[in-house]
Amino acid sequence: QSAFVILFICACLSNRTYESEKESEVIVTRDTQQHNINECERITDACQGEMKCFNHYGGYLCLPRSASVITAPESPSQSQLHMTVESNEAFNPCPVGYHAQGEGCADLDECELDMHDCQPSQTCINTLGSFSCQCPEGYSKIGLECVDIDECRYRYCQHRCVNIPGTFSCECDPGFQVAANNRSCVDVNECEMGAPCEQRCYNTYGTFLCRCEQGYDLGPDGYSCNDIDECSYSSYMCQYQCVNDPGKFSCICPEGYQLLGTRLCQDVNECENGLHQCGADQSCVNIHGGYQCVNSNHCQEPYIQVAENRCTCPLMKPECRDLPYSIVHRYMSITSDRSVPSDIFHIQATSVYPGAYNTFRIRSGDDNGDFYIRQINNVSAMLVLARAVTGPREYTLDLEMVSVNPLMSYQTSSSLRLSVYVGPYSF
Repeated sequence: QSAFVILFICACLSNRTYESEKESEVIVTRDTQQHNINECERITDACQGEMKCFNHYGGYLCLPRSASVITAPESPSQSQLHMTVESNEAFNPCPVGYHAQGEGCADLDECELDMHDCQPSQTCINTLGSFSCQCPEGYSKIGLECVDIDECRYRYCQHRCVNIPGTFSCECDPGFQVAANNRSCVDVNECEMGAPCEQRCYNTYGTFLCRCEQGYDLGPDGYSCNDIDECSYSSYMCQYQCVNDPGKFSCICPEGYQLLGTRLCQDVNECENGLHQCGADQSCVNIHGGYQCVNSNHCQEPYIQVAENRCTCPLMKPECRDLPYSIVHRYMSITSDRSVPSDIFHIQATSVYPGAYNTFRIRSGDDNGDFYIRQINNVSAMLVLARAVTGPREYTLDLEMVSVNPLMSYQTSSSLRLSVYVGPYSF
């Protein structure tokens, strides 16, 4: 037998070069050492615009700058490049990807026999007569590389999508949370989750509102509630005194008065309510803010008592000639700082004689001129407060009615002793 030499030439792919060629006898082997060319370094502006150059074995890719790429090894393994052809190899009658089994052909599992060229990051999937290299979930295969899929381009999320290598996540705006499907956003009920509202919390779409009870104002932070001092708003909130309480206010009255409604003060009638301490021989006179105990018998010599609150001076007594024939005692109370002029007491003659002419005057008790008499007609007159007075204060006025009958040359007089009590307040 004679040996023979088979010569052949291996051509490189578009950007690969051989370093050497070797010959062998009978068993022909070929060691081809190939070097990948990095086009991204050699070619100026290999990718234009916002695209980024990714070198891979046998070429390069232009991908978005945000793309994530699982790179392949720099060069194929030697097992992939070394091919051994034995001249005495048995003839295989089966197609590529199959092997003889009995009288037929069976699929060759390249994945199990490690006869594939899948990258370490890829999964080898055996198929009939061949195999395929599958990228991890979230990546797509471009050439030999696995390139991250930007799921956010497909608007899977309702609010915001964040792409991460191999997958994505959905985020929601403040006031929302990701739903069970991990894509939609549902409103968060901040009120049930402990919103910082001090008093009332109202949930709204995407947020919440804090509100305060009546009598409070919402603070500048939007959460706290500050008491409103209603008493500082106006001096007319209460007739006497305003007391501010948390969330409200109340009105109080001075001693001797009681609250009428919510803000006004009304005098307490101690005489009617039995709240006085007057003796058996005294009469209780109610005045603004209190009461007065007066003696039941007011008459002083030379007067004698003829009825309750009425005294007369007998004509047979010489000292009675220059005195009013009768004195009637009356009591009244007025408030402080009353507007003037003000009619306060009406005087009416009880006995009228034919042909008599009546005049009215203040006999005593008005040293400062705080009052005057306005005669209405022949039988009546009005006591008028001329100047505003402030209490507590007491006046005892003798109001006299003089009756003159010129036909009978007759003149007489009667007096009304009026005790005027000025209360301490204007109510």
